Amino acid sequence: MAKGKDVRVTVILECTGCVRNGVNKAASTGISRYITQKNRHNTPNRLELRKFCPYCYKHTLHGEIKK
Repeated sequence: MAKGKDVRVTVILECTGCVRNGVNKAASTGISRYITQKNRHNTPNRLELRKFCPYCYKHTLHGEIKK
């Protein structure tokens, strides 16, 4: 079996609100990130989900980033 061509891949979702606003490192403790899986055949494009960001204190758009 081929190990490199798995259908399900692990992806990292990062808060676009924190990144876009350029989070001040002194005032904030970090950037919200979630780890999830996606099916490569069903969703070939980058995944974007609305998740809760504890640093923005609201639900924001989280986009897939490279590992």
